[in-house]
Amino acid sequence: MSYGNSFQRTTPIVLNLIIINAIVFFAQMAFGGMEPLNKVNDLFALHHYKSEMFKPHQLVTHMFMHGGLFHILFNMLALWMFGTMLERIWGPKRFLIFYLVCGLGAGLAQMGSYVYDFWQIDHMTLDADTMNQYQTALRINCTVGASGAIMGVLAAFGYLFPNTQLFIVPIPFPVKAKWAILGMIALDVFGGVSRTANDNIAHFAHVGGALIGFLIVLFWNKTNKQTFY
Repeated sequence: MSYGNSFQRTTPIVLNLIIINAIVFFAQMAFGGMEPLNKVNDLFALHHYKSEMFKPHQLVTHMFMHGGLFHILFNMLALWMFGTMLERIWGPKRFLIFYLVCGLGAGLAQMGSYVYDFWQIDHMTLDADTMNQYQTALRINCTVGASGAIMGVLAAFGYLFPNTQLFIVPIPFPVKAKWAILGMIALDVFGGVSRTANDNIAHFAHVGGALIGFLIVLFWNKTNKQTFY
């Protein structure tokens, strides 16, 4: 079978995920979703369970939202590059299940990070003014992005295609997928532990998504051990 262009060669689930993410991103911009405090994030971004804005559905909806143009472009490019390969191997249904479970795992990991970050203040008795300030901080400190699910995709790709050569900017030479993806995960672990100032990346969500993705592909491959390159 011959396809006319690379867009047409994109597998159906990957293509539809890209379309959905793009539609949601434009809706975010149209309804003020890029502002620190807004109704879009209140409803659909992932909040700490102690926040007045938290709803269980946010564990799913947050993975279809993004914090800016470069955020969504990077994630969708990675989804297209690596997710297409996985969908061709597994088929649409299995790939969609994999993607969503990785996103849920990332969301749960981020919830765990919230519990750790706010443990002390969550166990303090606050007066009304301080509680209002705290709730405002929790509204701002919400999480959006498909990055956790994408990290699961990358982890699975690194497991199945460990020796595929990748070109990673700004590294001037190709790097095997297994080392490149392990390096990315290591950077997220370091970023999550070091807690540098002004770092708004949900590092532990990335690590959670990658771990879930690796465990799933390891389980699926348990009785059919194979790599493709």
